[in-house]
Amino acid sequence: MKAETLLPVGKLDPGLRQVSMRLDLAAVPAMAREIEELGYDGLASGETKNDPFLPLALGATATSRLRLTTAVAIAFARSPTATAMTAWDIQAMSKGRFVLGLGPQVKGHIQRRYGLAWAPPLARLREYIGAVRAVWNCWQNRVPLEFAGKHYNLSLMVPLFDPGPIEHPDIPVQVAAVNAGMCRLAGELCQGMRPHPICTPRYIAEVMLPAVKAGAAKVGRKLDGFDVVPSPLIAAAPSAALLEERIRDVRARVAFYASTRSYRAVFEHHGWGDLVRELHQYSVEKRWEEMPRRISDEVLDTIAVVATYDRLAAKLKQRYGAVATGLEFGIPLREAADREVLAAIIRELHG
Repeated sequence: MKAETLLPVGKLDPGLRQVSMRLDLAAVPAMAREIEELGYDGLASGETKNDPFLPLALGATATSRLRLTTAVAIAFARSPTATAMTAWDIQAMSKGRFVLGLGPQVKGHIQRRYGLAWAPPLARLREYIGAVRAVWNCWQNRVPLEFAGKHYNLSLMVPLFDPGPIEHPDIPVQVAAVNAGMCRLAGELCQGMRPHPICTPRYIAEVMLPAVKAGAAKVGRKLDGFDVVPSPLIAAAPSAALLEERIRDVRARVAFYASTRSYRAVFEHHGWGDLVRELHQYSVEKRWEEMPRRISDEVLDTIAVVATYDRLAAKLKQRYGAVATGLEFGIPLREAADREVLAAIIRELHG
């Protein structure tokens, strides 16, 4: 099983707001080299307090083997042509190691954080991917740019703005997914999907993968090489005695996700629909401190992977081995000894 790591993010504050660290971009090349030396197969970059593409461009200059993935870039915040250009540059820099991971984001963020018009995301993302690929096709195959859709219409590419062909033009596209519709889209159009951390192995096996296969069957497509890369919620520590703090953090994060109705399909699949309704009301009432206590050990152990470091790789493989081609995970490196522990976990995942 392949192993990827997301560039570091922080934990939840007491109000259950996920706090991400702003990356020191000047430190990214050294971080990327260390990640490659540890044995990871890939480096992923999300979109929180940094642009998701810049760390990967820096990582491309410092590594020779790592796959470099946006996990994920918010599609609707960017023109398809702008996304195509940035992806083209990183693909050329990395000599074919870039993966364009896209996600739609929810209505409130598109309208109120990005100041853009909202449209139903599934049809729009389908069109967005087609528009990006039309730009790439124009540049690589020297054909006119012609893409007409409801949301995006592209018909102008003059020589001044045409970077021309590159050595590795086939850029994989992955999409973030929870619900079956996005999974079907991945099966139809993409080279992979990235299940949200809330997606359990059972939900991936019983809902997501059948939807991917249905999407592929619809267009008569084979799924050879299709990647499924979950990002599990992990509570891990060197010893059982030190696990409690991590369990508290992860329990709070599960509570936050359970309060978000966008993820209710996963909870309903496990028979926990009432929990979503209850915790959503708690969030409306800003009863943040009470929410983690509503996450039972059964819910926690079903959604999260709880293990000491010596058991983590085995537990990840046992849970995800049948439903994933790779995993996005990491553990904090606080001491020199932690580096070898993490390297050993990666080696065991590869075995």
